[in-house]
Amino acid sequence: MRPRLLAPALLLALTMSAAETLPFRDPALPAEARITDLISRLTLEEKIDCMAQRASVPRLGVVGSPHIEGYHGVAQGGPSNWGRRNPTPTTQFPQAYGLGATWDPELVRAVAEQEATEARYLYQSAKYSRAGLIIRAPNADLARDPRWGRTEEVYGEDPYHVGTLATAFTRGLQGDDPRYWKTAALLKHFLANSNEDGRESSSSDFDARLWREYYAKPFEMAVRQGGSRALMAAYNAVNGTPAHVHPMLKDIVVGEWGVDGIVCTDGGGLRLLVEKHRAFPDLPTAAAACVKAGINHFLDKHKEAVTAAVARGLLREADLDAALRGLFRVSLRLGLLDPAEGNPYSSIGAPGTPEPWAQPETRALVRRVTQRSIVLLKNDAALLPLDRQALDSIAVVGPLANAVLPDWYGGTPPYTVTPREGIEAAVNPAFSTDEGVAVRWAGDMSDAAVEFARRSDVAVVCVGNHPEGNAGWETVTSPAEGKEAVDRRELGLAHGQEDFVRRVCAANPRTIVVLVANYPIALPWAAEHAPAIVHLTHASQEQGHAIADVLFGAVNPGGKLAQTWPRSLDQLPPMMDYDIRHGRTYQYFAGEPQYPFGYGLSYTTFALANLRIDRPAVPSTGTVTMAVDLANTGRRDGDEVVQLYVRYPHSKVSRPLRQLRAFRRVTVPAGATTTVELPLAAADLAYWDDARHAWTVEPGPVELLVGTSSAEKDLRLRTTLEVTP
Repeated sequence: MRPRLLAPALLLALTMSAAETLPFRDPALPAEARITDLISRLTLEEKIDCMAQRASVPRLGVVGSPHIEGYHGVAQGGPSNWGRRNPTPTTQFPQAYGLGATWDPELVRAVAEQEATEARYLYQSAKYSRAGLIIRAPNADLARDPRWGRTEEVYGEDPYHVGTLATAFTRGLQGDDPRYWKTAALLKHFLANSNEDGRESSSSDFDARLWREYYAKPFEMAVRQGGSRALMAAYNAVNGTPAHVHPMLKDIVVGEWGVDGIVCTDGGGLRLLVEKHRAFPDLPTAAAACVKAGINHFLDKHKEAVTAAVARGLLREADLDAALRGLFRVSLRLGLLDPAEGNPYSSIGAPGTPEPWAQPETRALVRRVTQRSIVLLKNDAALLPLDRQALDSIAVVGPLANAVLPDWYGGTPPYTVTPREGIEAAVNPAFSTDEGVAVRWAGDMSDAAVEFARRSDVAVVCVGNHPEGNAGWETVTSPAEGKEAVDRRELGLAHGQEDFVRRVCAANPRTIVVLVANYPIALPWAAEHAPAIVHLTHASQEQGHAIADVLFGAVNPGGKLAQTWPRSLDQLPPMMDYDIRHGRTYQYFAGEPQYPFGYGLSYTTFALANLRIDRPAVPSTGTVTMAVDLANTGRRDGDEVVQLYVRYPHSKVSRPLRQLRAFRRVTVPAGATTTVELPLAAADLAYWDDARHAWTVEPGPVELLVGTSSAEKDLRLRTTLEVTP
């Protein structure tokens, strides 16, 4: 009599039950011993399968987590359809470029904490069982050129500023538990990835000092200070060697910084090594080179190539074993191989727990973040804030007047509030007994929109870019638009928008420009003639409320630009010149920008005074603390970002014109004075000595400049610190 076969589901259940007693499942064992045990039980095919987007072994009941996108909220929907056939609403904050404008690390961390909660909820709840716990964020690249199409994804142009915020975002995603991560932060895109045109085969070329001091510094900070143990290689080459196979991955990222988790390709990166870079004759050779360089995770169809590489002797099975250790370290830190008990995040998404994106406190957080991301660029004759009681009518016009535009890496928000809706709610609040303010609006640039402005007490004109270029993949509708795969060729507003601003201003001299944009915009006429300009980025579900809060004075704007805004293309070096010393960023910009890095106005006035340091000299291993008195000399409570820059007057090597080394955003009540302390470690004054292959702190004087932007005229307090051997 033949034995009866077990049903597949029962067989799987019995297999998983047996696996529960295996050593790799025992939380009491050391992590490396558990990983060794797990790898020893895998077949060659299973090992290769684990190097895909999730390290899963169904035979042993091992379930790995997929990746998800999450620059400014979990992406499970949106224009790119990350949610595939079943998009799920998730909280959407301002784009990363807007988060950079907050200059507020703790707030950025709170954004990431909310995102991590929502990712866990979606992944663990029985209702959804989707998304993932490995989040491809933050993007620690630097916005070295305003033409870069993916500027929206990053925090700004300065390595210290970006590194500080990337560290905060990483900590928010991963949490504070000593054993488990809430989610895993996977940094993008390593390294020097800031051109879109030709990115699949181009090379970013610069010297070792810029590698260490500029391009790699934010990544290093997010790893060493933030705790990230995962990153993605970039499409481009670095000094002629494709990033996917560059020695920097194994020698520095893994060897020096200690990244012992995921080092993955970008999507299609393996194929591009052959087809675009033409660095290898075939995929198996390219796959072997990736693994030997430190890649252990492929966002490609890699199985056939890796299998062939092993068969041809290009890779040993031991090479795969070594690579897999990093993937399973991430699984352990996410708690994917452990019982729920002891994991502080295992209850997120439990039956009966509320959906985190639907809570009032979540909406309040988004509104606060959006408020703090708004930068006041101009306010002639104190047109702002508006007095609602003095208005009978207001016009809200322009192509972005009644829109909240998502971006490629964003999700689907549970709701949106457009500028028109936010302004209507502010001037005509529910249950008000007032007669109300007439809101005339038009979401276009028609003659009727201009006429609305003419007939109203105040006009608000909403203009800016389109995050998707208003077109399909690798296509934009104007050379002034940019996005992934497309760099900008012009810096101004697209589609005649500045001419429309001129027409509205001519119709109504009390016109406010609301510029919604995710990269610098040159405004040759508006910057000179428009009475008031405020800037914010796209994608926030609370965009309209935040705009109205600022326009009507419920919130005093305190955001600061995180990138130099040039006046024209004439002020920029060639796009592919990656040597920033040739005039890029505030560190080396020689001309007069339209708006400087760190710039932003307020409805109140501030005064800085009494700069002092706790000691006049510091050894190369020491730390000093600067203190400065910040007085709010106006009539409104407000925020100021106190910024510390340094200069090296007698350095033996070329150094930046000025270099950000500390900042702090502070709220000061009207008429009050507060003391702001800014710590500075001597180690942060070091330059990279490539001959010694070491950071070097030079003895001698260092000039300390404290102010409210990177412009010389705004750095009014100065002193000198002596660095001793």
